[in-house]
Amino acid sequence: MRGHRGQFFGDEIVALDGLLVTSRPRTWLDCSRKMSINELTVVADHLLRIPRPEFEGRTDPYATMEELADILDRHKGTPGIRKARLALEQARVGADSAPETRLRLALENGGLPEPQLNVPTELRPGVVRRPDLSYPEHRVAVEYDGEGHSEIAQIVRDIAREEDFGRAGWVLVRISKRHMGSDARPAVAKVRSALLGRGWLPK
Repeated sequence: MRGHRGQFFGDEIVALDGLLVTSRPRTWLDCSRKMSINELTVVADHLLRIPRPEFEGRTDPYATMEELADILDRHKGTPGIRKARLALEQARVGADSAPETRLRLALENGGLPEPQLNVPTELRPGVVRRPDLSYPEHRVAVEYDGEGHSEIAQIVRDIAREEDFGRAGWVLVRISKRHMGSDARPAVAKVRSALLGRGWLPK
């Protein structure tokens, strides 16, 4: 263990199972000393994510944009503050996982439009899907398929999902870990191709 000294406001120290620890927003700020801007954005997206009560037993996010902005305003000049500010500018509410955030950032850095995140989309009466990322104007949905998508039951659900999008006139782009190598250029190329095929024109 390595100890550090710092200035802490009262609400930046919380009790967890009897131990005093730094709050999530303060911990995020402290991580800015070591993490890259994109890594800090991944963490910020996680803190801002709206939970799904049926799975998590909570209704509130771990932090709000205002709380993260406030922690930055309190500690002007602290090491890493510039990276944290840039990360907060990139952060968005809606990503459900770290790979989704990394994919979103790669698409935007690759010159593609900013996608919507996990927005419920009615494909036909009674059929609502929530794609990880989407471009409703062009009817392009993007899904990141993690390791859990290799299970038999999930494969069946994924096929049904893809059929639902197809019937509604949408293109579903499926991205996996292998598309995220080489700075995610394969993922960007795949989504770019789908958007171009649906009439999107680069600026």
